[in-house]
Amino acid sequence: MAALRAATYLIGSKTFRITYVICDTEIARGCIVFNCIDRSIYLSKHKRQVFETMTTTVTASVTTPLRPVSKDGLVALAAKAQANPNVIGTLKVKTVCEGQFRNLTYVRDLPEHVIDEPPTLLGQDTAPNPSEALLACLGSCLSVGIHANAIMRGITLSKLELYLEGDINITGVWGIGDLSKKRLGISAVRVKVDIESDATKEELAELLEHANYWSPVANTFRNPVDMEVSLA
Repeated sequence: MAALRAATYLIGSKTFRITYVICDTEIARGCIVFNCIDRSIYLSKHKRQVFETMTTTVTASVTTPLRPVSKDGLVALAAKAQANPNVIGTLKVKTVCEGQFRNLTYVRDLPEHVIDEPPTLLGQDTAPNPSEALLACLGSCLSVGIHANAIMRGITLSKLELYLEGDINITGVWGIGDLSKKRLGISAVRVKVDIESDATKEELAELLEHANYWSPVANTFRNPVDMEVSLA
């Protein structure tokens, strides 16, 4: 015969909600067994055994800060930029078509970055498509800026997540579909930023506005860019 019981115990700063079974079998008689991680404590209790499975609920909220970037490194990087404000760098990548619509892009000495298309666009669905990757780049750039500026302002972030949406008309199908005049490319972008930190809502709003204003990728979206495509 067995009965299910539950109890709540306050131990230090933790509240333990304990569910246990009271057994009245020949084998179980004579002890109470408390299972707590890797230890068992046996106590005599009216020829019954209580087998307790403990689940812990911590009453205090515990937050872990995001892995920080060196503030000294940020200060040095800022000083270097301020000393040469008109320097223009050139980024280089190489994209190789592997077959179908799957492409491998090589950046510095990093492993190849895969870009594909979904099945609705006749791809193999093995990686984000170019437009999705573009949104990913924007999200990452904004995240970098938010985190860097938070560190410089003494704001500790414990959560930083960005949700992006982009509206695009793809009926042109790379120039083989409907060729009537229309806006090509992403026409609208929406970004929602979920932040947990020790800052006020007003401080976070100003932080986000500042990071958005100075984001290289966000400004690539906003500003006209000179582009030339030619045979190698």
